[in-house]
Amino acid sequence: MKRKIIEIDEDKCNGCGLCTDACHERALEVVDGKARLGSDVYCDGLGDCLPACPTGAIRIVEREAEPFDEEAVQQRIATSKKRQNELCAAAGICPGVQFTADSGVDSENDGSVNRHWPVKLALINPAAEFLRGAEILIAADCTAYAQPAFHRDLMRDRVTLIGCPKLGDAQMYRQKLGRIFARAQPSRVVVARMEVPCCSQMVQIVKLALSEADLPVQCEEMVVTVNGELLRAV
Repeated sequence: MKRKIIEIDEDKCNGCGLCTDACHERALEVVDGKARLGSDVYCDGLGDCLPACPTGAIRIVEREAEPFDEEAVQQRIATSKKRQNELCAAAGICPGVQFTADSGVDSENDGSVNRHWPVKLALINPAAEFLRGAEILIAADCTAYAQPAFHRDLMRDRVTLIGCPKLGDAQMYRQKLGRIFARAQPSRVVVARMEVPCCSQMVQIVKLALSEADLPVQCEEMVVTVNGELLRAV
């Protein structure tokens, strides 16, 4: 079948390995000092690895490729985790985890109420356990700076995902959210956006993703004014 998939320019690749960390499907590996795609079946074509590449060696192309195989990806991830655990046990150290949950400091008055890392939508793994059945807040990133009580009023008891509807990749956001919604089956979805017109696209992205995932959950809209006031959209 012909579909979107990544392509690596070996002349530009410096073998840094940052793309392997950014790829949630573990589709990439560094071989002989160059990034390689392990198999077409591991690549979903969403391009989460692109922003991580410092040399611009990765791009999305459309070519004949085997279909994306999520089952094969899960097997690969399980094998990778097992191997990493074995290496950590042998070395007596842990190199750190990419995704963490329940790491926030909850406070009624101040402090972070965030319970997971990362928070950027482009970096979120749709298979992350902290997403399952959660109440999800999808926030345009400017809202966190404009709304003074963002943690207290919007983030508390929710999983937070952030992105920019104007400067980010709207198609990637929609596809990523569709996969998150289909897998996680969130109990509630809230969108926080700025009152400026361009920011309203985030709401449309979320609504399309909900529709494509066939998830019977309403998209609740919260609007932050440029003065920091929090409004509930009707």
